[in-house]
Amino acid sequence: MSGYLLPAIIAGSTIAVACGIVGWFIVLRSQVFAADALSHFAFTGAIAGLVIGISPQLGVFGCTIACGALLAAIAGRTLADDLTIGIGVTWVLGLGVLALAILSRNGNEGTGAATALFGSINTLTGVDAVIAASIAAVVIGVIAVIGRPLLYASLNPVAAHARGVPVRLLNALAFIALATVVAEATQALGALLLLALIAAPAGAAHHLAHRPAAGIGIAAGIGIASVWVGLAISYCMPTLPASSAIATVAAAAFAAAALIATLRRSPARRARRHSVITHTH
Repeated sequence: MSGYLLPAIIAGSTIAVACGIVGWFIVLRSQVFAADALSHFAFTGAIAGLVIGISPQLGVFGCTIACGALLAAIAGRTLADDLTIGIGVTWVLGLGVLALAILSRNGNEGTGAATALFGSINTLTGVDAVIAASIAAVVIGVIAVIGRPLLYASLNPVAAHARGVPVRLLNALAFIALATVVAEATQALGALLLLALIAAPAGAAHHLAHRPAAGIGIAAGIGIASVWVGLAISYCMPTLPASSAIATVAAAAFAAAALIATLRRSPARRARRHSVITHTH
């Protein structure tokens, strides 16, 4: 195995598990747009970090988590709507464009910006892999603790609040967990493609399983498989970026799951239609 592949596999796998678990709740809560918005915030954070002279990774985590907390605070006890998120995206992207213009005037070649956009999983080191695994472990631990009440609050926030469930706190923790996995996935897949690892495996899992535990496990498994297969394809085709391969495999898994779900529903629909015709006659 090539020296760069082991850190990429470890980091990618742990990121995929965290993305799959958090993504399952995000799809359930219809907040995929929020994940996409946070990926734009991650790009702005990376550029801002370069402008002020700190690590782009610190800028990514700082900006993404701060914006995630802000969205949670604005949303209150309800789920953040598209209007709130859309306004936040345009404002933060405007700041990112400003920071990019400052970099250009300073003669920066834009390598950091390109990395933030497209990721560089093959350049991750052993230290990066350990950091990714540690962050994933924290996120998974938080979801394990709040998972049951978060599920209740996601399905019926009004009833959950009436029963004393801390819906506002759960929403905030869900946003921060999402922001954390987005920030960590940025360095592997980039801001433009990371949504594939959050939404596609989770969406496929919702097609394939109705029970939460099974769905979460399937989402994590598809995420890991997407990383492994994507890295293998990229290794065999050096001109194909690993992030593109991973995103393609994840999207293909979602398409396959959607097709399977459609085929499952077709016999049931035909049976119901036949029953209606029979009772009519």
